[in-house]
Parts: sequence; C-alpha cells; structure tokens
Amino acid sequence: MKVVRIIDGKPSLEESELPTADGVRVRVATASICGSDLHMINNGWAEGMVMGHEFAGYTDDGSAVTVEPNLGCGDCWACIEGHRSHCDEGASYVGINVDGGMAEYVLVPEAAIFRLPSGLDVNSACLIEPLAVAAHGLNRARVTTKDKILVIGAGPIGLATAAILQGRDMGFDITARYPHQQAAAAKLGGHLKASDGYDVVVDAVGTTDSIAEAIARCRPMGRVALVGSLWNPASLDIAFCARELELIAATTYRAGHKHGEFNEAAQVLLQSPHIADALISHRYPLEAAREAFDTAADRASGAIKVMFDVAP
Repeated sequence: MKVVRIIDGKPSLEESELPTADGVRVRVATASICGSDLHMINNGWAEGMVMGHEFAGYTDDGSAVTVEPNLGCGDCWACIEGHRSHCDEGASYVGINVDGGMAEYVLVPEAAIFRLPSGLDVNSACLIEPLAVAAHGLNRARVTTKDKILVIGAGPIGLATAAILQGRDMGFDITARYPHQQAAAAKLGGHLKASDGYDVVVDAVGTTDSIAEAIARCRPMGRVALVGSLWNPASLDIAFCARELELIAATTYRAGHKHGEFNEAAQVLLQSPHIADALISHRYPLEAAREAFDTAADRASGAIKVMFDVAP
C-alpha cells in the first residue's frame, strides 16, 4: 500500500505492507494536514513516521468512520473520563507516535473508532477532529450565549472555532489576516472586527503577541482560552495579573465518552455542510505529498485546510 512517510524532514511516498496486527483496519478515504504536523516536521519529531491524525474512511465491514487519535490505557481516571491525553500510563497518538492516516490503510484500536452519523460525507469527515479540538476549547472556557466573544486568528483552528460557535448559534467577532481567511470567517458567521471588553477571547494563534492582544481585549476578570498551541515560549506581563484574568489551556478533546466533543463536531458538520466548503481549500492525491505540505505551510497562498483524497 502507499503511505506518506517523513524521510530526511520531507514527506515521501513509500510502499508499505498492509497492516495485519490486532485492531480495526480503516481504508482511508481522506486525510488532512494539521498545523501541528508542520511543526513536528520542522522540529525533527516526525522523522520516519506516517503522519495523519485527521482522517476518515471505511472499516472492512463498510462502515464509514473517523478516528479519535489520542490513545490511552483505558483504565485510569483520565481514560475513564475521556481525557486520554492525560492517561496515567502515558498517552500515544495515531499519526504522531503511531503510524497514521496519510496512507491507504491504517490499523487502530477499536476504542478509537468513531462511527459517522448517517448522511455525513466521509470525504469531509476528517474535519471532525479539528472541530472537536475547537469545541473542547470552548467547553474549557465555559462559553455561554451571554458572553461577548472574540476569536483571534482565522487559521484552521480559529475557523474551526468559528464553525462550532455558529453551530451553537453564538455571535462572535474574529480577526483574520488574509482575504481568503476573511471570506471563510464571514461564511461561518464571524464579524470581522475586534474591539475591547470581551468576556471570552479565544487565542487560536499561540504567540506572545496574540496572548498580549487577548489580554488587552478581554474585560477585567474575563477568560482567555488558549486553543492555539505554544510551540515556542510565550510571556505574560503585569497586565494579566492586574486585570485578574483566567488563562485556560485546551488541547485535544474528550474521547470515547458519551460527552465527547466528537459527537458535537460530527453533528455540526452534518447539519452545516458549508463548513467543509469554508475550511477545505486544497485537495491532493498522496502522490503529490510534497506539494500538499508546501501549500499547507504557505497561508498567504490561500491555504486553509489541505486534504489528501486517498480512496473513493
């Protein structure tokens, strides 16, 4: 089978044996490139790996599925509550330290399988994972319909946050750097402006500058939700303490649980197919892996979500 493996810091199309160990085999239909994939490659953490933690496809019995890629022991307090990324035995992740979905087939534990609701297009279902990340960030920030909300950044995770807010019928403002991001944000219900006095500011960038803007725009005793990952150290200043703000980190989502965020993400995507039109900017075959990754790394080129169409 064909896989995209990181060799010498570059995505390379390789031939590999079909997976045959214990677990559920998924024939991948589509997979997408996450910003974290780019960071992992740049930091040398992905060498030798088949990446892809955002993907969907079909099991051998023909069921349409996506995968909750964070794995745990299943028995500790974190796993029982659905917080597998905090597993006492140490979490692992499909597509990060276990071969993932940028391949024709992938093998995953049964506990990672999420069956798609009837009517949801498998060719856009790899968006469920980033939408679940966004939903988890909003849940962590305790966002309600009474809150005045700002989203900083209209990259993939900022726009995923916009999509979840629209699905919850919550109004929000959003900052977007590029025209194609502005168009996508408007399609998802965002008001392209930023003022001050927000109850909740969602930082979907994750830099010292974006955190400083979030602090400045948040009302005293408000909440800053850090949904964009910090890949480099960031700093806070006295304004954060003086304004008595909350800084709330969020990563991944609640998995394998009746209250898991994949449930909401799947329903939002099912009910609002225009989300896929707003987020998916490019589609490539596996054979064009290097071009796909180059496109994903260049936000000014018009890229939002770059996808691999693997199989029909």
